[in-house]
Amino acid sequence: MSTPNAESRTLYADERKAHIIAVLRDRGRIDANDIAEQLGVTNETIRKDLIQLERQGLLRRVHGGAVPVQSLSFEPAVEARTEFTTEKTRIAKAALAHLPEQGSVLIDAGSTTSQLVDIFPGDRELTVYTNTLPLAVALLNRPMLTVVTLGGRLRTKTLAEVGDWASRALAEINVDVAFLGTNGISLTRGLTTPDPEEAAIKRQMLGCAQRRILLADHSKVGAISGTKHGDLTDIDLLITDTGLTDDQLAELEKTGMSVERT
Repeated sequence: MSTPNAESRTLYADERKAHIIAVLRDRGRIDANDIAEQLGVTNETIRKDLIQLERQGLLRRVHGGAVPVQSLSFEPAVEARTEFTTEKTRIAKAALAHLPEQGSVLIDAGSTTSQLVDIFPGDRELTVYTNTLPLAVALLNRPMLTVVTLGGRLRTKTLAEVGDWASRALAEINVDVAFLGTNGISLTRGLTTPDPEEAAIKRQMLGCAQRRILLADHSKVGAISGTKHGDLTDIDLLITDTGLTDDQLAELEKTGMSVERT
């Protein structure tokens, strides 16, 4: 029986890696166990492939697989964030259970929080604060709501209000529940987002809410963006989707964070 030469082994490894990159581009995430089964190799082989691809800057490893690599400062516009729409809708529906019957809420900018606004009920008297003009306008057709924007400069990417005016408004309000967004949830770097001005507003939102609920799909877990805006211990509840693995869930809960998968 002949032994394959080094060139054939290298070619097979290259084909494996090309398949990994193709799947990553198609699905937006790699599950290492699934890839190992598809290719008929061990999980350890795929783990080594992912390590090499990460060293080449072609992906970023997370628990159980990998996600596309991107600049820490890269930030798509909110309307361009169309991935995981089904998961975000489920998260928004689960968030409805945490709305107070009366009082006040704060809704942060973001694609998942905008899903919450789309289904926000109009059957109760609530004061709703938001730093996002389109979200405020969308809530105006619920006559029982009192809608308040923070003011400030509107960012083009997220249409979020930032700067001194928004900061002064947050310094003066207190809300029962804040529904928050983020670009990254990391055990080592906390909650992060690309823009420093928006991070400053997000950080201040944590201080004005009695209860802080983070709405984020599973792809945010393990991601790190440009500027830190909070610690995991600042969050009372993370509502995410079933794409979050059991291992990720256990690690997040070790920080004291409550996690709800929907």
